[in-house]
Amino acid sequence: MNRKPAPKNRTASSSKPQASSRPRGPDTKRGPSLESLRQEIDRLDQDLVKHLNRRAQVAARIGQIKQDQGLEVWSAAREEEVVTKALGSSQGPLAADTLRIIFRELMSGSRALQRSIRVACLGPKYSYSHLASVAKFGEAVEHVPLGSIAAVFEEVNRRTVQFGLVPLENSTDGRIADTLEMFTKLPNLKIKAEVRLRIHHCLLGRCEWSQVRRIYSKSQALSQCRDWLSKNTPQAVKVEVVSTAAAAELARLEEYAAAVASRAAATANKLNILAENIEDQHNNITRFAVIGEHAGERTGRDKTTLMIRLPNQVGSLSRVISPFEKLGVNMTWIESFPIPNGGGESDPAYLFFMDVEGYCEDEPVKKAIEAARKRAERLDILGSYPRSKCIES
Repeated sequence: MNRKPAPKNRTASSSKPQASSRPRGPDTKRGPSLESLRQEIDRLDQDLVKHLNRRAQVAARIGQIKQDQGLEVWSAAREEEVVTKALGSSQGPLAADTLRIIFRELMSGSRALQRSIRVACLGPKYSYSHLASVAKFGEAVEHVPLGSIAAVFEEVNRRTVQFGLVPLENSTDGRIADTLEMFTKLPNLKIKAEVRLRIHHCLLGRCEWSQVRRIYSKSQALSQCRDWLSKNTPQAVKVEVVSTAAAAELARLEEYAAAVASRAAATANKLNILAENIEDQHNNITRFAVIGEHAGERTGRDKTTLMIRLPNQVGSLSRVISPFEKLGVNMTWIESFPIPNGGGESDPAYLFFMDVEGYCEDEPVKKAIEAARKRAERLDILGSYPRSKCIES
């Protein structure tokens, strides 16, 4: 009986299907190429520039209408409204802080088309007051550095600048006495806005940390870093100067000197950052006030600052603040301040500075102020303005 030959064993390679000889089509799984993405960026940039310029044209027309009607070019309330609306429509991925900076400079440049704005601030360029001024007004205004808080008030009062920016209080060191004193002398000037700047101090120099023999800075900056400095630079003499920016300039000129100043001051003076974030309290915030001639507009998210002179009687402070509690108006800040030439050494007179939540024309706030005024010797509304978020220095 004839048998059929057994089939040969198939190898692994012979079990695979043979590759098709037809040419492959495009790979649909691959994403867009680098070149196509760059072309898309170029198109978006062109559209963006077109829209930015169109927006600036509309802003310039608004500025012309304001000028014809005798209105101020800059409104803290309106700018806060614009930025809040714009950020509210964002779905990412850009962070809100990034968008806020973009809009700040966009509006700063648009204002410059309408009218040249001059803002006086304490200290030279790259001081914290200058950084706060840039944070509020942008780079397209003229920042006018002055040597004292009194000079800032006087320049605004003389109308040589439209606005001034002065420090009001610090979370570490408390009130800024020079600012409060100037409000007693020029209560006609109003707070139009606030800037809450988180202060990060750096140790700057050209030499090594261990070689530092003198450390320059403003008195408040040295105070805010005193524990860190005593532990880490015991060999160095601390020297007070007029500003942190001036301290950085001295550190640039002296070989074995350092400065407590901002990161921006390090960049400007080509100094090394020997240590950063050396403030003793990491929640170190300075609140600045923007001052001008006229009161601000209501935003619905405001605060009001008051200056009150009280009779030197038992319970006078309690009687003045009780209407705010009764009407549900929250008080967020209070400082006592001795009145210059207000009394003898044994019997000094005091003013009180207060912040309350709300706009001065809001019904509860208005009623509380009217009741407090009847119980005080004098009450001045220093301004109602938008509450601000804290920004990084």
